[in-house]
Amino acid sequence: MSGNKSRLKAIQEITSAKPFETEMTQPLKKIWACDVFGLHQMEESLSKSAFKAIKKTVQSGAVLEPSTADIVAAAMKDWAMSKGAKFFSHIFYPMTNATAEKHDGFIITNSDGTCITEFTGSLLIKGEPDGSSFPNGSLRMTNAARGYTAWDPTSPPYMMHTANGAVLMIPSVFMSWTGEALDKKIPLLRSNSAMDSAAQKVLKLMGETDIATLNSSCGAEQEYFLIDENFANARPDLLLAGRTLFGAPLSKGQQFDDHYFGAIPERVQVFMQDFEDKLYRLGIPAKTHHNEVAPGQFEIAPYFESANVAADHQQLLMTMMKITAKKHGFLCLLHEKPFAGINGSGKHVNWSVGNATQGNLLDPGHTPHENLNFLLFCGAVIRGVHKFGPLLRAVIASAANDHRLGANEAPPAILSVYLGTQLEKVFDDIKTGALHVPTSGGLMDLGLSQILQFERDPGDRNRTSPFAFTGNRFEFRAVGSSQSVSGPLVAMNTMLADSLEWIAGKLEAALSNNSNETEAVFAVLKELMEEHGNVIFGGDGYSPEWHKTAVEERGLQNIPTTADALPVLKTQEVIDLFSRTGVFTPLELASRFEVYAEQYVLSIEVEAKLVIEMATTMIFPAAISYLSSIASTGLTLEYSPAGAVAETASAMMASVEQLSEAIALDHFDTIEEHMNFLAKDVCGLMLDARASADKLETLVADDLWPLPKYREMLFIK
Repeated sequence: MSGNKSRLKAIQEITSAKPFETEMTQPLKKIWACDVFGLHQMEESLSKSAFKAIKKTVQSGAVLEPSTADIVAAAMKDWAMSKGAKFFSHIFYPMTNATAEKHDGFIITNSDGTCITEFTGSLLIKGEPDGSSFPNGSLRMTNAARGYTAWDPTSPPYMMHTANGAVLMIPSVFMSWTGEALDKKIPLLRSNSAMDSAAQKVLKLMGETDIATLNSSCGAEQEYFLIDENFANARPDLLLAGRTLFGAPLSKGQQFDDHYFGAIPERVQVFMQDFEDKLYRLGIPAKTHHNEVAPGQFEIAPYFESANVAADHQQLLMTMMKITAKKHGFLCLLHEKPFAGINGSGKHVNWSVGNATQGNLLDPGHTPHENLNFLLFCGAVIRGVHKFGPLLRAVIASAANDHRLGANEAPPAILSVYLGTQLEKVFDDIKTGALHVPTSGGLMDLGLSQILQFERDPGDRNRTSPFAFTGNRFEFRAVGSSQSVSGPLVAMNTMLADSLEWIAGKLEAALSNNSNETEAVFAVLKELMEEHGNVIFGGDGYSPEWHKTAVEERGLQNIPTTADALPVLKTQEVIDLFSRTGVFTPLELASRFEVYAEQYVLSIEVEAKLVIEMATTMIFPAAISYLSSIASTGLTLEYSPAGAVAETASAMMASVEQLSEAIALDHFDTIEEHMNFLAKDVCGLMLDARASADKLETLVADDLWPLPKYREMLFIK
């Protein structure tokens, strides 16, 4: 069947389809974490001594004895098999933003042909995948393949169900035979440990005596698009690149502001409820869902969790989202910019730091000017973003995210910190040495007796800031929707650890000079603000004036592309940061640069090849068919689009020819040179070909156009 007939048939099938029928959702109390082998399930199935030991490991990182691991493994196997599992898997997170898993059976055969099941502590603790078959940045060669997975007890095992059974999934770290981290979990655990160590020093200097282990927390707001799978199957670009490489602008997009928080389409609502039931069974605290700004775009946001568990849950959420969407006849698009001309998708990472004894150390309370612990930790973040803004830009760098950073829908590629009116005034006062009592937000009074008055927040929000304080946490808004949250969390934890070490040194010196605690804190923060206060900005991050001021007057860096951002990982300042905190060895950091640079190159090259293929085999033939149909009428009209179609098709194929020649080039001395060529030349040629193709879409007869159009994909649900 020709492409245009497939498109028209897809429209007919979608508009006549009924929502996928699912069972009525069950009460939350009944399903919550029912497929998770967490502490509650362990307490029910382990001896008191074994449970006490594993609880201590989970909550404080204490070493787990092999004998206890055997007991836990046996109980875990019994629990899993009671739910229908015959297999288990160490699930891990290689440097691909995806997950990896290898399934092993519980089965052991006997010499008499019978079988038993077995799951020992050693099987629980260690697995062995191929270390050279995953992205590793030359840490492993093909002939040096051994790698290990190892159980992470701090992230609970869970069940993944299919129509015909279940698999016990065991969250794990992934390392090489020589001990280097090949995954995203090991650096996250290390960064949290570094942050805890530095934070303990500061809190002890502040007179705290009972200090529980500190942990960073994360709540990631996930944006995504849903389109019908019938449309997706007719779009090679969506299937292979995750975004539309062609597509004429919509006559009606998001300009009416009528989609955000609008009524959720019934079919999408059914998907959301089914999806969230699956999340609740896995102990993932989905909190909010709604229509996003662009048509066809939606968001789900979970409640806060410890960073390590939140990162695992984020990976699982993306997996379950795609699986459930397919079940409902959708393709879930997590690409940062699947459709040109409307908003792309991000993953706003809400991040804070705290523990069981001091609470959330980024919560200012009602009197932030008197909350010394908060001021120190908030100041540490300010210093970290100023010193390592380019690193924060590097950890969110990808070919996909380049399409949204800096556009009028996402924070710009200049890292700045938004504090809000009240806090900005507090830190300005500290800098000038004249601290005043900040004002509150006041009461919100609409003059309507039926509407209760409430206290306004002391500062507004700023959606143009890439790194904004939002009440009791910071929100890193520039993270891409398809990305793992681990990379950003590693960078934030590590820069915080570095700043807290700096603060501890300064604070200790100030206190040794007989300064009282308050004087010492304000002296340290005054010095911090004098050196790093330039990073605070509360205005419009989209404005051209800010871009100029940030670079020319404040010394901040504007880093527009991944090709510009990734080399930051090779700078001595970043190498030293990760080395002294113990988060990455220089070799491990170099491997990250190599892997992410290669992924950038491969992503652009795949897109370029798709542009050539689709333009040549789908769009150009449609234009020729239209010209033939006009010629066959024999009519001579005063105006005919034939000339414009012929001219535009010719221009498109000229751009395609140039693009073909460009991607054939392979004489690059360095990967940096190759990335820059792709960013500055190849991407431009793809846009040239697209401009002609998108113009053809507006000229060629609708029934001849082979690709599902934006209006169909975004508005037909």
